[in-house]
Amino acid sequence: MDTPSPHLAAIRTVQARCISTSEPTASPRDEIVDVIMEVPLLIDVEGIERYTILCAPIDKRFLAMGFLFSEGLINGLDDISLIRECEDDPNIVRVRLAGKGTDKNVYKATDKNVYPTDEPRTMESGRNLVIVSSCGACGTEEFASKLEALPKVGDSLRIEHTLLRSAIKDISGNQPLFNACGGTHWAGIFDGNGKLIAHAEDTGRHSALDKAIGKCLLNRVPFRGCWAVLSGRVSLEMVSKCARAGIELIAAISAPTSLAIETAERCGITLCAFVRENRATLFSHPHRIIGLDE
Repeated sequence: MDTPSPHLAAIRTVQARCISTSEPTASPRDEIVDVIMEVPLLIDVEGIERYTILCAPIDKRFLAMGFLFSEGLINGLDDISLIRECEDDPNIVRVRLAGKGTDKNVYKATDKNVYPTDEPRTMESGRNLVIVSSCGACGTEEFASKLEALPKVGDSLRIEHTLLRSAIKDISGNQPLFNACGGTHWAGIFDGNGKLIAHAEDTGRHSALDKAIGKCLLNRVPFRGCWAVLSGRVSLEMVSKCARAGIELIAAISAPTSLAIETAERCGITLCAFVRENRATLFSHPHRIIGLDE
């Protein structure tokens, strides 16, 4: 018997009515439509913080890990002693920081290359923040200080321009949710040889990237020399998450914002946008693409 795909848990069947926009006399017809589910996921960091993120209800542990890391709240696995879905409510992920107790479900990292910095990160208690699927750091009071604190990435990655084309092709072959019902974004992380090492889908661009980052963290995959491919536009938040992970290059199908370009330039990230099968536009640090004329 075939094992049901875990992605089916993120799809709901609804009844809708289809109308014609070209033939006024045509009768409406009922149809059954698969739609992507969007649920509130509560990330409960024991004794510290609670965050509510609207997301697709899959890869929830990866999302929690990636979100806490890419938002600068933890350095990596050494900061976590527990991360698991709540038995009573699957839309709650319980997180316990190291030193706050022990549990049999412990994840530890031994590869320090997973982390871009050893500087401690701090968390302010007493907030229950809601982050919707289309928004990342919008509205945060510490916006300016967060920008200043973003690290510069390493400079070990060099890739052939043809890898950009092949990576974009990988998107369509790894989007079971989008292919089933649309409504999702995709993020993938590749190594220097163009091998896809982690990928994820979600209703929000930010959460898709957090899930991919979280998969690398929980699978002890280092980020050094890696690059990210995104199905949507590149905003400041997306560049910030890549900078914290030490991801050296971003390739996106859609457009970048001006602040994303400025931040990529400052953090040493190669930013490629409008990537298609036969073209790409480079906005910062093009030296990582082999063979370009200076």
